[in-house]
Parts: sequence; C-alpha cells; structure tokens
Amino acid sequence: MKTSVRPFLLVLLAILASPAAAGAGLNVVATTPDLGALAREVGGDRVEVSVLTKPTEDPHFVDAKPSFIVKLNRADALIEGGADLEVGWLPALLEGARNDALAAGSPGRVVCSRGVQMLEVPANLDRSKGDVHAAGNPHFMTDPENGKVAAHEIAEGFCTLDAASCDTFRANLDRFTRRLDEKLTEWKAVLSSHHGAEIVAYHNTWPYFATRFGLTINLFLEPKPGIPPTPAHLASVIGRIKSNGVRVIIVEPYQNRKTAESVAEQTGATVVDVAQYPGGVEGTDGGYVELIDYLVRAIAQALEAGAARP
Repeated sequence: MKTSVRPFLLVLLAILASPAAAGAGLNVVATTPDLGALAREVGGDRVEVSVLTKPTEDPHFVDAKPSFIVKLNRADALIEGGADLEVGWLPALLEGARNDALAAGSPGRVVCSRGVQMLEVPANLDRSKGDVHAAGNPHFMTDPENGKVAAHEIAEGFCTLDAASCDTFRANLDRFTRRLDEKLTEWKAVLSSHHGAEIVAYHNTWPYFATRFGLTINLFLEPKPGIPPTPAHLASVIGRIKSNGVRVIIVEPYQNRKTAESVAEQTGATVVDVAQYPGGVEGTDGGYVELIDYLVRAIAQALEAGAARP
C-alpha cells in the first residue's frame, strides 16, 4: 500500500502546487499591447496577461519567437485583433503550440474585431493596391468606441472560461466603459475646433481615429499600404501639403522618421510621434486610456501650433 500511495500523493501535491490550483486565475495571451491592456482592465487580479508584440513593433511583421509557442501552449485564452492583423505570423505559432483551447471558435479564442463596424472593406481583393485586408482596415482600436467593443468581447470570453468570476469581470468592464465614455466627451471637446483638419500619416493606420474625431487623414508618405516611399510619390505629397496648408505629419515608432522629417523641412509641417499601442511613445505606459489621451492632446497641440504660424 505504501508504494502505491506515495506516487499518488506526489501527483496530488504537484496539482495543488500548480498556478491554476493555487487560484492564479486565467492565463491569458494577447497579441498586441492595447488588447493586453484591456485584458488587464477587465480581468483584474483574476488573470495573468502576457503580450506577444512590443509596443514599438509593426503588428503586421512580428518576430515569431519560440518562446511565444510556449506561452500559447500554456494559455487558457488568446486575445487577438483579428481582421487579418496578425495573419502573417500568428497561425504558424498556433500550429506549433498545439493548444486546442485556442482553436478557432473555441471559448478560449477571443477575436476583438467581432462587433466592430469595419472601415475600408475592399469590394475585391487587389494586391496591386498594396497591403490591403479582405475584412477591412484592421487598425480599429485607435477609435475608443471600438475599445469598448473589444473590452466587451474580452469580458464575454472571460465569463465563459471562468463563470465564478463573471460578476467581477462585468463590474470591471462597466467601470472601464464609464471611464472611457467620460474621456471620450473630453477628447471630442479638445479636438472640436480642428474639425476637418488634414493630417499626413506615414501608413494608413488612422481611419478609425480620424472618423471618430472629425479629422481628415487620407494622404500618406507610403504610395500604397506597405510600400516604401518613393521620391516621385514624396514630391507629390510635398506639393499637396503646400497647396492644402497641411501642418502635421504623424509617424509611428517603427516607421522611418527621417523621411517624415525631410518632408516636414520642405513644407513647414510638424512631425508628431504617435503609436497604436500603450508604451509606444513616452507617457502612454499606463494603458489604453492614457494612449488615446496622448494621441488626442499631442495632435491637438500640433494643430494649434500650426494654425498659429503664418
């Protein structure tokens, strides 16, 4: 009897010592820092969240490390943006992870683009137009209204996986949503005097942000999405900036700032550092709300300074 009881006890002790048995909550992997921030807002102390991409990284082209496979293998839930944002690197990682809990359609697979009114959905997929996405522009999280949609999807996913904590998840969601609603009113007021203002972007990341706050962002340093700037295209952009009186160029951490600076020098525009993700620019480490707050205020300040120049 002693020889059979001892292995059983060892196994039992191992189970009790595991993070799940110790009440560590859900082990969550998010593809991008904004989704990770929302997971922490909704999950609170009932979740452990890790993020695959860096806040300064291009989400289309992520260095898929072997350690990501390990994280996905051990995860209870995967939170992704969807809409083909991660299509270039996530499927191979999931195949290597072999975690049925994260399979498409399973409760552990949370796709945040569900419920989002997608913009720029192509009538037909024409790769000659650059890096276009069949489901529409995948950078929907730059609109805080879509942040609420994503947070709701995350809460629903967490409730399915951990029903005992659902009241906590819903309470956290309500608190986050109220805060976002209050800030959205404030943000709209900050940008209200700049309605219709034209801004140049490096890449077509910002249609949701522009639509929400009444800005015009349809001139890009890239000739087509994902295609590097050419001298001929930049000459055309410079001409339009001058003729339209554009005063602001926004550039993300992984883009060529020197190109933006060169255009700015020739036009009198100001280069503003922006990011899609918390932590991508200084002062946004706090989370999703802090990121949007930075974007609104940095762009408003640059527009105001531009308007004051002759």
